[in-house]
Amino acid sequence: MIVVSSAGLSSERTKELEEEFPEVDFRFHPSMKEAEQDLPEAEVLLTFGEDVDEEHITMAASLKWINIISAGMDKMPFQSIKERDILVTNARGIHGNPMAEYTFHMMLHVSRQMPVLMKQQDNAAWDRSPVMTELRGKTLLTAGTGAIASETARLGKAFHMRTIGINRTGSPAPHFDETAAAGGLEEACREADFIVSVLPKMPETDHFFTDRIFQSMKPTAVFINIGRGNAVDEKALLNALEQGRPAHAVLDVFQEEPLPASSPFWEHPHVTVTPHLSGISPEYLPRACRMFADNLTKYLSGSTSFINPVDPEKGY
Repeated sequence: MIVVSSAGLSSERTKELEEEFPEVDFRFHPSMKEAEQDLPEAEVLLTFGEDVDEEHITMAASLKWINIISAGMDKMPFQSIKERDILVTNARGIHGNPMAEYTFHMMLHVSRQMPVLMKQQDNAAWDRSPVMTELRGKTLLTAGTGAIASETARLGKAFHMRTIGINRTGSPAPHFDETAAAGGLEEACREADFIVSVLPKMPETDHFFTDRIFQSMKPTAVFINIGRGNAVDEKALLNALEQGRPAHAVLDVFQEEPLPASSPFWEHPHVTVTPHLSGISPEYLPRACRMFADNLTKYLSGSTSFINPVDPEKGY
């Protein structure tokens, strides 16, 4: 069996896979351009996903399984994949730890007045007047209740916070005190102190956060987006910030990336900007490759109980 990788894996990762699966013919490449030569023979494709298009699916005549070592699948040619009945798995949930930690770092960053304190240090100003607040007893709301949101809620419970999750149907989810369907977002925002979007990019999440939703937030609320930029009506957010609802926004993702230097978000006094790095961790690739190896073991044994199967119809 031939496994072709366009993921540019390190020699350490490739060696581990070759030693664990000596019966597999691995073809490791630094990018899809180099991998194209082996696509016609590939039964399995290991990729980050963003480099796969319809032409590659056509080239890979023997392809039966695509393993995406990331969670995002914005650019995957799912129509062609569905027509070929190709299995797709991804690394959903692998970002749970770093993204939940990022979220709490930013929640503490704002609640403990770090932007103000850093300016004071720059100016050698000893001023104890900034008002500190605690996370304990506050309400944490996440749009999404998947692995990342669940880990965020778990940390929230460690801080003795009330946790509310929004999903399609309002079905219960781990570590959430309450859940509600998407239609309940506005009402939930009225109660929340921290609102975190972990929504993926898909048509139904476009402008999930509208002017009406932002206006429903408390004047003390903090909005954090670590999902995808399409979920936020950015003009509405800027308008809402000018009106004092929410009090602060932490944005790791945007509709246009890299964020243009002309964007008003860069210099807005009530916005913290980071360059789409909330999921970055040195443990990312080892975890992703371990997940692939576990799925490859299942694949070779004929099992169909794969980790993170993706529905091409839904795109997740």
